[in-house]
Amino acid sequence: MGSHLCERLLQDKHEVICLDNFFTGKKENIAHLLNHPRFELIRYDVTCPINVEVDQIYNLACPASPIHYQYDPVQTMKTSILGAINMLELAKRTKARIFQASTSEVYGDPEIHPQHEAYWGNVNPIGYRSCYDEGKRCAETLIFDYHRQYQIEIKVARIFNTYGPRMQPNDGRVVSNFIMQALRGEPITIYGEGAQTRSFCYVDDLIEGIVRVMNSPVEFTGPINIGNPSEFTVIELAEKIKQITGSDSILIFKPLPHDDPKQRKPDIDLARKTLSWEPQVQLNEGLMRAVQYFDNYLKRV
Repeated sequence: MGSHLCERLLQDKHEVICLDNFFTGKKENIAHLLNHPRFELIRYDVTCPINVEVDQIYNLACPASPIHYQYDPVQTMKTSILGAINMLELAKRTKARIFQASTSEVYGDPEIHPQHEAYWGNVNPIGYRSCYDEGKRCAETLIFDYHRQYQIEIKVARIFNTYGPRMQPNDGRVVSNFIMQALRGEPITIYGEGAQTRSFCYVDDLIEGIVRVMNSPVEFTGPINIGNPSEFTVIELAEKIKQITGSDSILIFKPLPHDDPKQRKPDIDLARKTLSWEPQVQLNEGLMRAVQYFDNYLKRV
């Protein structure tokens, strides 16, 4: 997400300061931007305060894949909470507008379907996923408290399953897992029975959405869902990827992880009405682009 956002902001004539500790990102994703006269990269961890002069802050920091955020759950919580505090303090000092990348995971394993912004969620606060889920929920609390107490201009978007080029091949999320397994001719691993549903948003659509959120009228704070409302079962996704790749990989089934949501689908009526936004890239087209990216990656390594 971050590299695609940097590209978009540069296209829009902004000066961009990119902070990244490269825990989940790769420098090669922004290598083509390093010589751009309006781009600056700082290797940095947002759990530490920073002083830079800015007028907009996009806080995207936090690993989003269970493999990565469960690797060091304490650091995951620190990234969401201390990172939010540090970015909010920067916004307070510079009077910058701040965008917080929240997540559909604030809805937990939802009891309401599709999920709309007024739903408070069904999250296990002591589960294996809670370092991410509750970290993001706490970040939302912080950003709204700073808004009410210090009158900071805030924007909050809840992002649903994003995919596309530059995902890590070992990301651990379902799209990258399935594509890599299919391209390698390995069995495609499905957790549970594969009947759980997800809604997949192509990265270009996501970036368009969050830029519109950032530049929406000052009185609009969010939270707002940004995602694709087209819903697919995990088995349907696997079959689509097999078809696109021409793979003869078999499907194998393993136990469902703790607290894995059974359904995930955004209600995007608010985004349609407020931002005139909805996804343009449907799943087949987006998967073909992602498959091409991973196929090229495998040819390089």
